[in-house]
Amino acid sequence: MQKTRFIDIRTAVPGPKSQEIHRRIHAATPRAVSVSLPVVDRAENALIHDIDGNTFIDLTGGVGVQNVGHRNPRVVSALHEQVERFLHTDFTNIPYDSYALLAERLVKTFPGGGDARLILFNSGAEAVENAVKIARVATGRKGIISFEGAFHGRTLMAMTLTSKVHPYKAKMGPYAPEVYRVPFPYSYRCDMAQDANHVCDERCYARIERALITQVAPEDVAAVIVEPVQGEGGFVVPPPTFLPWLRRFTEEHGILLIVDEVQTGYGRTARFWATDYSGIRPDILTMAKSIANGIPLSGVMGRAEIMDAPGPSQIGGTYVGNPLGTAAANAVLDAFDQDDVLGQAQRQAELLARRLNDMKAKCPYVGEVRGLGSMMAVELVMDRETKEPNPALTQRVVQRAMERGVLMLTAGIYGNVFRFLQPLTTPPEVLEEALDVVEEALLEG
Repeated sequence: MQKTRFIDIRTAVPGPKSQEIHRRIHAATPRAVSVSLPVVDRAENALIHDIDGNTFIDLTGGVGVQNVGHRNPRVVSALHEQVERFLHTDFTNIPYDSYALLAERLVKTFPGGGDARLILFNSGAEAVENAVKIARVATGRKGIISFEGAFHGRTLMAMTLTSKVHPYKAKMGPYAPEVYRVPFPYSYRCDMAQDANHVCDERCYARIERALITQVAPEDVAAVIVEPVQGEGGFVVPPPTFLPWLRRFTEEHGILLIVDEVQTGYGRTARFWATDYSGIRPDILTMAKSIANGIPLSGVMGRAEIMDAPGPSQIGGTYVGNPLGTAAANAVLDAFDQDDVLGQAQRQAELLARRLNDMKAKCPYVGEVRGLGSMMAVELVMDRETKEPNPALTQRVVQRAMERGVLMLTAGIYGNVFRFLQPLTTPPEVLEEALDVVEEALLEG
């Protein structure tokens, strides 16, 4: 075991107090509420302290929610100030300035520029549901195209758009109608990828075009929804030509393009939006997770003429754009403006790429290291030639890392990917220590 500076493990993991809380959770909640990690007592930036007195380095970031760090001081201060003023009014009945300010700031970030509008909701799934409604009203069409490997949430439309059956969809049908699924350019596993460099090209994209012949008429399709980098699907990065091609394809057929930036947004890829890498202007963009540093909040942002298609009160909700969320979200943007969060993310990306590729050179079970910015992941296989997924080893690595003080998550349609969602504000020395633990866990096989 590497010598640690930040990790401090004093008990078995999970410890006895955490196990007692687990017992109470299992006794009072259904089995869908599945817990296995230590029970948190407090957190700051990239460190989690559990109720047993152990300290962990957090590579989960609340599943990508803590991009500016646990208990970011700017956010904590903004929340205290807001609590002293008021907690709820329902914005469309009695509005407040923090919503207006957040909308003004975010529309300036819309990829590709131009006149944009923002409406706020509570969760990523809710943002997706409403993006689809907006697209249908704006186009008068019903069909939605989504991708294999996609994850868009767990409500009815979002679950339908989601690709992975277990655990998200099994026995939960019937699903929402008028959803059509096409292949995503997953170069590592695509049989159309070029042999020399394993990159998908127009031959792969042609399969998407074919759906307008074999599945649905283009004049019936309202929108295509896509993650710039697939999240739960395994941090799959499409070729750089893909989003520009998809933008041209949708425009050719009068189809709207929705980019789902719930997991990729807010600096995760070292740019504010992952879409910024492509240079395209989408029609609609969804956001959530790190928008408010853990306070429930999400948003749909898009071209003004599209966002104005629904009439007054046609979309909304009681808690959407809640005052605590908007206060926190403005503080998050302050952190980006004043604390060089994107610069930290870029330096983190370079460190991750160097260390993870070094692990690949040492471990024959690493099939691919991939990512965009600090949105990095490692896909484990039984053999590099066959690329047979290795979910068992993936689980062992995650379990060993937890026992040694590093909390991390899996992903991928085969469950054979471990991913990195640590705060972008994680100090380099903290991330290095976490990577030492991950490497040790991986090389044990």
